[in-house]
Amino acid sequence: MRAFYSDHYVLPLPSGHRFPMAKYRMLRDRVAAELPQVQMQEAPRASDGELALAHHPAYIQMVADGSIQQLQPQAMREIGFPWSEAMVERSRRSAGATVAAVRAAMAGEGIASNMAGGTHHATADKGGGFCVFNDAAVAARVAQAEWGRLHRTPLQVAVVDLDVHQGNGTAHIFQSDTSVFTLSLHGEKNFPFRKEASDLDVHLPDGCGDDGYMEALEIALGQLEQRFDPGLVIYLAGADPFEGDRLGRLKLSFDGLQARDRRVFDWAWQRHVPLAFAMAGGYGTRIEETVQVQINTYTVALEYFRRWKA
Repeated sequence: MRAFYSDHYVLPLPSGHRFPMAKYRMLRDRVAAELPQVQMQEAPRASDGELALAHHPAYIQMVADGSIQQLQPQAMREIGFPWSEAMVERSRRSAGATVAAVRAAMAGEGIASNMAGGTHHATADKGGGFCVFNDAAVAARVAQAEWGRLHRTPLQVAVVDLDVHQGNGTAHIFQSDTSVFTLSLHGEKNFPFRKEASDLDVHLPDGCGDDGYMEALEIALGQLEQRFDPGLVIYLAGADPFEGDRLGRLKLSFDGLQARDRRVFDWAWQRHVPLAFAMAGGYGTRIEETVQVQINTYTVALEYFRRWKA
């Protein structure tokens, strides 16, 4: 199973910044040591043309040349990172990783991953919540364009967003697009406090545990199946619903999150739909616990990858 990484592009964050940048390298180190079946490759950069399938060209240019910090300082504050060349390159590579994972999954591998990504708060013309470019939106658009050129038929894409925060940026980008179904299962009272309308939003109460979450997920997947027939699933496997997450508040256990992953992978497998997944959020009080949630996701993914290749 292929996994694409960009963790060697490290943002020069100020001391005390709350974003856990180290988790990405920690994940790659653990996957290398414990899951040799995962073939890790450096993520390609998303081109301007690829990014422009989901983002306004003027926004891409302002991010690329740094003029956004002078022209739209509030926009940089909403992103939450200081501008730097490393931020631009990492953001391009993170989007490129999901594009590459989608291509691998669609090319017969069935399952592939971005070892970062899930930057679902970025809209077409601005970022937010540590998200510069929306990797799922870019990858969905690239997949649709490439599929259309080959098959002359539309590709329907389901974005299954199980980060604890609503995928407001993804919902906004695809709000009038019937070829992409956006499903977001998230904390009702959590960030972003102004929600967008996904095709299916499931608002969960603080303290929701494993049983309540799995019941809600089962209902949501049932509704997705009734309303949409995807040819590709992009899965945001956020670690932040975990009970030890600083920002999560949903109180899922390791076992509960692994059951969540298994249900999503099984749903796609039963329908023989290729799936690309990204890590999305994770802000554990102990960063090692965030990485453990992600390792568990990879363990489940490998189980289903073997079924694809059998």
